[in-house]
Amino acid sequence: MRSPHDPHDPYVRVRGAREHNLKGVDVDIPRDVLAVFTGVSGSGKSSLAFGTIYAEAQRRYFESVAPYARRLIHQVGAPKVAELTGLPPAVSLEQRRSAPSARSSVGTVTNLSNSLRMLFSRAGTYPPGAERLDSDAFSPNTAAGACRECHGLGHVHGTSEELLVPDPSLSVREGAIAAWPGAWQGKNLRDILDALGHDVDRPWRELPATEREWILFTDEQPVVTVHPVRDADRIQRPYQGTYTSAARYVLKTFSDTRSASLRAKAERFLTSTPCTVCGGSRLRPEALAVTFGGRTIAELAALPLTDLAALLDGGGEGGTETARVLTEDLTSRIAPVVELGLGYLSLDRSTPTLSAGELQRLRLATQLRSGLFGVVYVLDEPSAGLHPADTEALLTVLDRLKAAGNSVFVVEHHLEVVRGADWLVDVGPGAGEHGGRVLYSGPPAELASVEESATAVFLFDESPGPAREVRVARGWLKVGPVTRHNLRAVTAEFPIGAFTAITGVSGSGKSTLVGELTEELQGVDRLVRVDQKPIGRTPRSNLATYTGLFDVVRKVFAETEEARSRGYGVGRFSFNVSGGRCETCQGEGFVSVELLFLPSTYAPCPDCGGARYNPATLEVTYRGRNIAEVLDLTVEGAAEFFADIPAAVRSLGTLLDVGLGYLRLGQPATELSGGEAQRIKLASELQRGRRGHTLYLLDEPTTGLHPADVEVLMDRLHGLVDAGHTVVVVEHDMTVVAAADWVIDLGPGGGDRGGRIVAAGPPEQVARAAGSVTAPYLARVMP
Repeated sequence: MRSPHDPHDPYVRVRGAREHNLKGVDVDIPRDVLAVFTGVSGSGKSSLAFGTIYAEAQRRYFESVAPYARRLIHQVGAPKVAELTGLPPAVSLEQRRSAPSARSSVGTVTNLSNSLRMLFSRAGTYPPGAERLDSDAFSPNTAAGACRECHGLGHVHGTSEELLVPDPSLSVREGAIAAWPGAWQGKNLRDILDALGHDVDRPWRELPATEREWILFTDEQPVVTVHPVRDADRIQRPYQGTYTSAARYVLKTFSDTRSASLRAKAERFLTSTPCTVCGGSRLRPEALAVTFGGRTIAELAALPLTDLAALLDGGGEGGTETARVLTEDLTSRIAPVVELGLGYLSLDRSTPTLSAGELQRLRLATQLRSGLFGVVYVLDEPSAGLHPADTEALLTVLDRLKAAGNSVFVVEHHLEVVRGADWLVDVGPGAGEHGGRVLYSGPPAELASVEESATAVFLFDESPGPAREVRVARGWLKVGPVTRHNLRAVTAEFPIGAFTAITGVSGSGKSTLVGELTEELQGVDRLVRVDQKPIGRTPRSNLATYTGLFDVVRKVFAETEEARSRGYGVGRFSFNVSGGRCETCQGEGFVSVELLFLPSTYAPCPDCGGARYNPATLEVTYRGRNIAEVLDLTVEGAAEFFADIPAAVRSLGTLLDVGLGYLRLGQPATELSGGEAQRIKLASELQRGRRGHTLYLLDEPTTGLHPADVEVLMDRLHGLVDAGHTVVVVEHDMTVVAAADWVIDLGPGGGDRGGRIVAAGPPEQVARAAGSVTAPYLARVMP
């Protein structure tokens, strides 16, 4: 037997891992295999795969970088692990979305745009007498290539009097110019107009047209002395005010602000139209004059990748050797993207419009071309957002990475991926404090003997679920005809008072169709969309603040005798405002310690020890616990602690109902997965009193959920339907689809090959539909 420190030891050996909820985990995982980490949501899978194994690999790599260079790189801290041996370099492919940018596209993520630009630069057909352009001249993201009018965005923003002044019967003082800011800044602009001699009390429509035009659209910024109307309680001195027109204010706010809410408000007063100079192509005329195969680079970038590959297969311009080499390189780079089921995407598709699963698979396709050897790839649910047909292609790709001499470690819930593994690491048995242990590490077949495993039950029992009686619709919601993206005059009907599943391969038009369901439809009293976007982007946002539970908790503490005797109100128990919070860490609970060439580390605040509050606030207790100790309770623990407070019971009960009993009340939003965020949103919605009929729309609600968690979630969603509401889900999990009342299957393919309804009806009917890619997979799980 080899020693764990033998350089030829074929195992990655983890000893004493305590990251997040891991309880001193020891585990050995062989290299050069496809190893899948399984377990219920929150069990500790990602803490082991990403928080420990990948984090340690990255830390070791940065140790080899020069100390000065290390200061310039964002580094993760050292994981809490006693020892980790046999670990090669690692590449992480997580489902985290970077800040969306209108300039980021499929082409930039995959580097395919670089190859296409080089093709046009070196092998394109130029107009007679034109100079050969550098590849940068074909990029809308460079000064050399971007259209001068729209700065490489492809569209220009404008506004109109109708948008800026929705109610012309109002005067300026009454708020006719809706686009102006509120509060003091809006009053300031009105006072400046008054000082400039404009009648701010006359109805807008009665002002002369030239005056209205100047007020809304002038580029002038005159400065005038303003004499504010004196209030009885304060003295206001004259000041110099600078006028800014409504259009100028809106455009500047939209382009410069970092506030999402201000940007969204400004956008309401703007129109977006294709740039008249470049026609939306984003490029300068010189670049658009160059063609390849008779098409401009903008035309090729707009083609689905499958069509682009087919066009390039025809060979180069004039059959030159340069064209041949460049087109072969480009088609070989496109092949893995198509193989992963993303052939419907085009190079100019904007990154913010992609799902997290699509983004991760694009990065995976890029790695297939890298030719790396001896690397550990750590992947976060690569099957997310994949139709069962596409999952088969994914397994082929993962096997190719392994065959190239790499180790592939995958955190995954999809049972087909789990069954395709060489090695399983099952973490559990429960979530949060009920998990954090490795129940099993070995070949998949032997997991069947592990009684504690929640995964084993689903992995080895492939019998169909119990038959359900299909609900009868109380009416129908009709949508269409819809012509948007790849949908062409599609009309669909959704049953009211039933559970509808929308299926189809990636890019078939599912999300586009669901987006047409609005509150304006006859039969919808109220509409609720529950997505997987984060509930907050900073550690200050947490489970308790989002659900409103924190308001109840603070009120409980403010009503204690100790708080009343000290004169503490509800605000005293907030860590977001001064008063009760610890001022050393500003209520964060930790402080950043700069270690120069080592990664910055976060240490508990030296004054509050991570409690977030100052000592005086922590002296107030309720049933023996202070406010910090209550925030450290799990949802399960808090349900017992607040069992006699109805407002808390209602909120905590809905969180328990959707399977989130393991989360802590004060758990930062940044630590929550997309699936957890979606269930928190659903729980927040469930605790509200519902009047009338509600339409619930969920986009892939089972993403990131273990089959055991899926059962819990589906019980809640079917409960909503039983209560008289309507639920519509976009879904790839065939067990969920089989339990629906109605199925709408889109396709048959993605992109231009999709966009129509292939089949619609009860699940058993769709399972027999000819021409449906979904049908055979649905038929396998039908009762």
